[in-house]
Amino acid sequence: MLVRTLSGRPSKIPLPPGTVDTQMHMYLPGFPALPGGPALPAGALPDADQYRQFMRWLGIDRVIITQGNAHQRDNANLIACLNAMGDIARGVAAFGAETSDRELDAWAAAGIIGARIMDLPGGGVALDELEAVDARAAARNWMVAVQFDGSDILEHEPRLKKLKSRWVFDHHGKFFSGAAPDGPEVAAVKRLIDGGNCWFKFAGAYESSKTGGPDYADVAALSRAIAAHAPERIVWGSNWPHNLAKTNADYPDDAALTDTVLGWLPDAEIRHRVLVENPERLFGLKPFTDGVA
Repeated sequence: MLVRTLSGRPSKIPLPPGTVDTQMHMYLPGFPALPGGPALPAGALPDADQYRQFMRWLGIDRVIITQGNAHQRDNANLIACLNAMGDIARGVAAFGAETSDRELDAWAAAGIIGARIMDLPGGGVALDELEAVDARAAARNWMVAVQFDGSDILEHEPRLKKLKSRWVFDHHGKFFSGAAPDGPEVAAVKRLIDGGNCWFKFAGAYESSKTGGPDYADVAALSRAIAAHAPERIVWGSNWPHNLAKTNADYPDDAALTDTVLGWLPDAEIRHRVLVENPERLFGLKPFTDGVA
């Protein structure tokens, strides 16, 4: 049975005060997995108590909880998680045109500040609803998290250029067919960033790396190239609780993974931007002042 490591040696690269974990999932009892999505994560439910231990270990002060695919478009678990975490947490929900304005209003009051597009197997909302979701998010000044196989980015670039919302390209782009730092896919990411409303998320490097850990050299090369182009548009997420891991042998060392990924950034000043300032702008968070989220 998988048992998550929630404490240990600190990361060698310290996280600055106000750090925002922009990519993680949380699950509470009473919310079963729904048809169409994956099962709940292995092991004990990764709940608020577990995540608070994880925050203390790495030095995370704020968190964006992303709707998990197991719950598809039923965001009840996400709302319960936001209530459990309090004001340090905000949420990114999965919804389409069928969701009423009244429901969106209630979610906003609970801490929802974004929408999720997940155009990969098991995702609750695919790219065919991108424009509809974007229009509703833009009307509320919400952001949109967009995840798909980045190897197809040239096909999707014209649509992505037209998005009205602030949006983030998730999980290092998930270039499943590979991408080179000087290749057309990374050039497209740079063009989208230069459009003024696109960010790029460092999270889950292990999910699409072909070279593998511990250094994930292929993902590192393209991530460094994008960060060098626009350090003001990079955000970071832990990807806790690493839903693809089924056993402890599969489970990453979070401190080591954090050191590896943050090591792709050149210095402490840039890391502060990536961990604190950039997510504040993307997610519309208040500045972190005197320890207050």
